[in-house]
Amino acid sequence: MDKFSFLNAMHPSQIAELYEKYLQYPDSVEPSWRAFFQGFDFGSENSAQEFFGTAEPVETQDYDVGAICADVIKEFQVIKLIDGYRTRGHLFTKTNPVRDRRKYTPTLAIENFGLSQHDLKATFKAGEIIGIGEATLEEIIKHLESIYCDSIGIEYMYIRRPEEIQWIQQKLNVNDNQPSFSNEHKKHILKKLNEAVAFESFLHTKYVGQKRFSLEGGESLIPALDTLIENAAEKGVEEFVMGMAHRGRLSTLTNIFGKSAKDIFSEFDGKDYAQDIFDGDVKYHLGWTSKRKTESGKEINLNIAPNPSHLETVGAVVQGIARAKQDDHHKDNPNKVLPIIVHGDAAIAGQGIVYEIVQMAQLDGYKTEGTIHIVVNNQIGFTTNYLDARSSIYCTDVGKVTLSPILHVNADDVEAVVHAMNFALDFRMEFGRDVFIDLLGYRKYGHNEGDEPRFTQPKLYKAIAKHDNPRDIYAKKLIEEGVIDKGYADKLEQEYKDKLEENLEDSRKEDKTTITAFMHDEWEGYDYAEEDKMMEAVDTTFDLKKLDEIAEVITKLPEDKKFLKKIAKLVEARHTMYFEDNKLDWAMGELLAYGSLLKEGHDVRMSGQDVERGTFSHRHAVIKVEDSEEEVVLLNHLKGDQGDFYIYNSLLSEYGVVGFDYGYAMASPRSLTLWEAQFGDFSNGAQIMIDQYISAAEDKWKLQNGLVMLLPHGYEGQGAEHSSARMERYLQLCATDNMFVADVTTPANLFHLFRRQLKVNYRKPLIVFTPKSLLRHPKVVSTKEEFANGSFQMLIDDAEAKVAKVKTLVFLTGKFYYDLLEKREELKRDDVALVRIEQLFPLPTDEMKKILKKYKNADDVVWAQEEPRNMGAYSHILMHFEEARNFRVCSRKMYAAPAAGSTVRSKARHAKVIENVFDKDME
Repeated sequence: MDKFSFLNAMHPSQIAELYEKYLQYPDSVEPSWRAFFQGFDFGSENSAQEFFGTAEPVETQDYDVGAICADVIKEFQVIKLIDGYRTRGHLFTKTNPVRDRRKYTPTLAIENFGLSQHDLKATFKAGEIIGIGEATLEEIIKHLESIYCDSIGIEYMYIRRPEEIQWIQQKLNVNDNQPSFSNEHKKHILKKLNEAVAFESFLHTKYVGQKRFSLEGGESLIPALDTLIENAAEKGVEEFVMGMAHRGRLSTLTNIFGKSAKDIFSEFDGKDYAQDIFDGDVKYHLGWTSKRKTESGKEINLNIAPNPSHLETVGAVVQGIARAKQDDHHKDNPNKVLPIIVHGDAAIAGQGIVYEIVQMAQLDGYKTEGTIHIVVNNQIGFTTNYLDARSSIYCTDVGKVTLSPILHVNADDVEAVVHAMNFALDFRMEFGRDVFIDLLGYRKYGHNEGDEPRFTQPKLYKAIAKHDNPRDIYAKKLIEEGVIDKGYADKLEQEYKDKLEENLEDSRKEDKTTITAFMHDEWEGYDYAEEDKMMEAVDTTFDLKKLDEIAEVITKLPEDKKFLKKIAKLVEARHTMYFEDNKLDWAMGELLAYGSLLKEGHDVRMSGQDVERGTFSHRHAVIKVEDSEEEVVLLNHLKGDQGDFYIYNSLLSEYGVVGFDYGYAMASPRSLTLWEAQFGDFSNGAQIMIDQYISAAEDKWKLQNGLVMLLPHGYEGQGAEHSSARMERYLQLCATDNMFVADVTTPANLFHLFRRQLKVNYRKPLIVFTPKSLLRHPKVVSTKEEFANGSFQMLIDDAEAKVAKVKTLVFLTGKFYYDLLEKREELKRDDVALVRIEQLFPLPTDEMKKILKKYKNADDVVWAQEEPRNMGAYSHILMHFEEARNFRVCSRKMYAAPAAGSTVRSKARHAKVIENVFDKDME
């Protein structure tokens, strides 16, 4: 029913009388009428000038209110129609090149807005709203159809910032949201579209049946990216960081990033690599960095990040890379770095990491001033129809989480695609926020070129088989417009294919494939390191006087601010432990390590859940003023020049945040980048990042990375989910020279471990199993001299052991050392030596052998761990230290869960392992 039908029961003069009374005495009008008039005023107050043709407020005494009210209601219905197109027009677009769109109700028929065919010739001032002035309803509808229901559909009315809504509407009103390009520009678009089409057809004939994940059906991505890069450079963008999956990647590398087709052909031919130090990856996973000159002569830096087959993972890495570049090189103008992420439709809708990344977009620790998201929408995921791939109408609905504008575009209409890209760029540069472009096309072949798509989508693929490619469609359009002649497109294709043929011949003269390092400009001066280099001693000393100066700053609060008594007492205690007691705890070891690196000019970035204070309230790197909650970061107030200390509590995410911080470390090798898990086992939420990037990126993609992962680990009766960081999983991933893994037991060793990470001229990921109960353990202290003059110890011998008396030699790692030390002191045993392995990978096997020789009287050599036997480091020690096969093992039994939920049971198991260490006859 028409919601305004109740008005028909009253004479216009009665409505006018009521309205006039409402205007003068609102409270005197019956509540339901008052609500109606209030709603009407609210809806029309911003457009009153347009309706009444005056710049002044309407004076009712000057008008026939009855007639005006009736007319205004009709105007209001037209406004509702305009609002209907703005909010729902995207549902009725011509955006699908190979399928009919689904039907949605209610439609935009004028009858659904209280209008009729008789109103079509009537004029309405509502036309002002869409920029065409007073116009007939027929003209208004024509413009609305052109703006909202042609080859571009746009969603934006959910945005809550009026200035953004107004900007978008003004932009859409220009030329009715239709592209308007010069003939030369049109020829350039055709040239890039031809490159995309010809590249794929060339590969299809030369490498029959080989996987390449072609862009066919979505080739308009190439001219769109070309336009984006060219126009962004004109707006001041200097660096582009892009992430995309395999679909269309090879075409993008060649036709946008300028990677030589010769190199791609070498990869297709399956040649071995010129370098022996890595194993490589398939051609459509490799990254690339290049310099490009725009048409106007601007020099820009292009980066496309390496990616695994795990879709959407690279998105987090791209954000981290972009943020690092902004922090390091463009702090004053961060929008000079533009992140671009190309998604697949099934992946953006189905992969949870997309939501995590989107939620980072406006957070202080993770924002990158707006990302342009492009979906190459095949309308199918492998064999799964889109109706089975998501519950939402659109695959891009995740963009609404951050109220980002979303444009749905017909990929066959290349001019519309380029037009939409220009809109997206302008919005990003104006507001620093994300934009999503949903490029609706199709996939010409199956998931890969060897797959048969007609098994699962026979009807769709009949339509695709008859469908012209976007280049031919566009060429025909330009011929009809008289922009080109019939032979123009054929000539373009032949010239491009001739170049490809030359590259193919050149590539087949070479026997090896050479892989260029990604972001080589950021990594100048760094070498690759094999295991022997990783085992070399590194000078990590730091001048004691400078250490004193750092300690002075981080152990004193500003006197002009009021802090909680507890925090004031904590900071005062730190001053005492450094300057009086000379017994520095874990937190001081950590903060002094950061301070020493900052003084040497390095930046330090840490993020993770609750890292500012620390999960266990030990760090307090960010201190809040009691009354104002102003943040005080003492490490950013060191005397003299220093690097920047960035520390951010993260959103409740592991996968996305680890990916981000990994990307950050990749782009900023001079910075110490750390991620801390709330509890160590929570890191398994980022398992894909750990498996695909952290442990394997150097071997696959020639990528170095110095990310530090801090994983709280230790058995203190907190149950299955808060005890183990799953040490065994990281150790299983260790091979040759891919990472460092440590489980340190003293503040000084932590200090030197962190410093070593930046003092070497190579980078490796560092996994550190950090303590919980040891944070305040009275024995877990170091002197400042050990900080200043010491070095990282991969193995710590038992300084108290009397070598000749030792009969039981115990190798162990981490917090369990202090449990056994306490028991040894209780039993007063001087025949047991406790030797700590501080670095688990690469394992210090030479030092371990020396220890075995030193304690030659020991007839009982033990590997002791608090974890179950099928967990912890035992299997790792067995694999990497042959002598360990003869060790007696003391551990919990094999269990499925890392620890018991019952505190009593957990303590009993723990005590039994300890007892077993000191009693080899115990069963």
